[in-house]
Amino acid sequence: MQEYEKLKELVEAAADDVAKASGGNKAAGTRVRKSMQEIKEAAQLVRKKILEVRATQPQ
Repeated sequence: MQEYEKLKELVEAAADDVAKASGGNKAAGTRVRKSMQEIKEAAQLVRKKILEVRATQPQ
């Protein structure tokens, strides 16, 4: 699922900034917060796609 792969990429991309932010880097903290918003949106899209798949499958 393409949406899930995008979500994984976003999480991996944020890893360095998370480490920097926990070390006290304020700019990295700002980037992490922005990344978390993008991750939230991507996760919501994955949830939507899963529901669509579930709705189209026979029971």
